[in-house]
Amino acid sequence: MGAQTSSQKYAGKLAVLYPGQGDSLPFQQLAERLDVPLYQSLNSDSSEEFFLTWRDGCLKLLDCRACSRQARGIHTIHGDKELLKKGGLAVDIEPRNGEQRSWPAPKDGALAQALGRKTRTVVDATTGWGQDSLHIFRMGYELLCIERSPVMTELLADGFARLAGQDWMQRLNLEPPRLLQGNAIDLLSNLEAQPDCIYLDPMFPPKRKKSALAKKSMMVLRDLLGDDQDKEQLFEAALNAAGKRVVVKSPDYAEPLGGKPSQSFQGKLLRYDVYLKA
Repeated sequence: MGAQTSSQKYAGKLAVLYPGQGDSLPFQQLAERLDVPLYQSLNSDSSEEFFLTWRDGCLKLLDCRACSRQARGIHTIHGDKELLKKGGLAVDIEPRNGEQRSWPAPKDGALAQALGRKTRTVVDATTGWGQDSLHIFRMGYELLCIERSPVMTELLADGFARLAGQDWMQRLNLEPPRLLQGNAIDLLSNLEAQPDCIYLDPMFPPKRKKSALAKKSMMVLRDLLGDDQDKEQLFEAALNAAGKRVVVKSPDYAEPLGGKPSQSFQGKLLRYDVYLKA
């Protein structure tokens, strides 16, 4: 299957929303980079269901499906002003519940066990919303992030820029993780240096059970981008490119992606499978 351009991938799905205040240039440049429409208002008919805009000091992805209805095959945005004034999803640069705020944070828990205490360099080849990436970074690993979705790359770049401006980052003279946009299957074979570990968190089909519903951010990511259909090829590329190990994060109900792992560490409703290289 050939690669899709941003305009093909997001056609009719995504637009950039300029609120009418402040400098419009960043909004114009964002729309041009993603090759999607730029709107200053949503009073007219619009087929898009997702919008990118800056608010509250960060770039946010708005899911407007809840405020749209379909009439004669055309989505019309109605009663949307209140929804568009609040909410939205952004890359959260704050530690999650239970994670240390110090740097470097202690290397404990299932993820740290899977990454390995002797591991120094990590590539996160499926960065997504960046929550695992940021946890890995805060534990002191040298980290490179790869994300193939141009939309997620924009959101991550904004989050990493906000991270760079944090007092503790500047006080410790730290740089945020490096970020590459593109298909990891291709990029992993051309890395400047071989990483100790490659971390994979591909999107698996959800378990058909209400109790297993993913949180909002993952549901939106799945709806906007779809499932990862090339998980097996990505695993093979990671195994070829890694220096010491590949770690695969999976839901606890999923079969191991690369066959029987060398080690496995259990987390809450998930599992970290470790594949050690001889």
